[in-house]
Amino acid sequence: MAQFQEALVRDTVLVVGAPRLDTFAALKQYADEYGKKIKIVVIADKKKLKSLKRINKLKKTRQFKLIECNFNSATDIKKHIDPLASSLLAVTAQFENVIPEFKKLIPHVPYLHTPTSESLDWATDKVKMRRMMDAAGAKLNPKFMVVKNIGDKTIADIEKKIGYPLIVKPSGLAGSRLVSPCYHEDELKVALKSIDKAIEVVHKKQAGRGNPQILVEEMMEGSMYSIDAYVNDRGNTYLLPPVHVKTGRAIGFDDYFGYQQLTPTKLKKSSVDEANHAAQAAVKALGMRSTTAHVELMRTVKGWKIIEVGPRQGGFRHQLYNMSFGVNHILNDILIRIPQKPIISKKRKGFSAALKIYGKKEGFLNKVQGLAKIKKLDSFVRVNQNMKLGDKVAFARNGGGSAYDFFLFNKDRSKLLADIRRIEKSFKLDIESGRAKSDKA
Repeated sequence: MAQFQEALVRDTVLVVGAPRLDTFAALKQYADEYGKKIKIVVIADKKKLKSLKRINKLKKTRQFKLIECNFNSATDIKKHIDPLASSLLAVTAQFENVIPEFKKLIPHVPYLHTPTSESLDWATDKVKMRRMMDAAGAKLNPKFMVVKNIGDKTIADIEKKIGYPLIVKPSGLAGSRLVSPCYHEDELKVALKSIDKAIEVVHKKQAGRGNPQILVEEMMEGSMYSIDAYVNDRGNTYLLPPVHVKTGRAIGFDDYFGYQQLTPTKLKKSSVDEANHAAQAAVKALGMRSTTAHVELMRTVKGWKIIEVGPRQGGFRHQLYNMSFGVNHILNDILIRIPQKPIISKKRKGFSAALKIYGKKEGFLNKVQGLAKIKKLDSFVRVNQNMKLGDKVAFARNGGGSAYDFFLFNKDRSKLLADIRRIEKSFKLDIESGRAKSDKA
């Protein structure tokens, strides 16, 4: 396999699907340090190009070469990859919805450091993830079962094995899509019918992993955190500081999307050590290597439990870790695949947060209030506008995404929290049940 000495003469990073926006700056930093030019090649499935909005926007910048490939054809993949083989430094997949293509690509880059196709499968299918952690004896799972039909017997089996409260979720989707909490039988019946009706469509639309299945889990009560880590080709795990996650339910939504992510946390060192141990055990149980891992955990009265694991960076983690600790998360994701040791600083620069804003009801975005005021806040860094006026707004549990994302930083934690409170009070999405009245931005 390629050693780092060979990597000194290699100059191409291959990105499967679509690059994150900060990838170009991250690789420029690497190029400047080693005094060499780094090329970026993006390889994407021909059938997905129209839906990969990021690629369509970035193509105009001419910062990368785009290869359009038929990932259902091994010969087509080989035709495109073989001319690059001797120049490839590393290969990465930065979003979970392109993992299926990454798995198909791996056999064609046998001399690069990659995860195994099996570990990617285990880490992107929640059913397989649970079963592998159980098999490893990790004791990190809540009670769970797979639902194959939604009849009365299934309801009785769920009540006997799991009990209330519980969570109904799809096996191969990210972003809290189609996740529903249930506290009694009536809610369970409605949730099962709803997910059974929508799972095939949403699974296809969101490029879900594996076969669409319905998973029922014990509802874990506690505080939610996430930890990103880098796993090298020997299984050594480099852990980043935990991020505290506040879900939509904490602010009054009947939904589990990650509303607020904040780091550093106020956890004691002993609690961080226990969370790190749980994250490492989950990564090991799934056989992860040569990858970044995103581990979501729940701190319960019975200890740390795993919500899920992903073979990728967590959402917004590059921005949060960079603002709070000066860590270049995207660069480290590539370094671990070269392989090189990631560059990690845990010296705190300040406190950072990301907020995902969803509509309080479903419909069409008609008006936005308070944006200009928010941009004047001391903690304001930037905003992502994911929807324009007239766009459809849906809850995460129904397959929707956030309308706006806010990024904040402040050296003073209390001032950061104060500005978060100001956003919650002043920023409003006006949602119309019918078609929005205006199409103007």
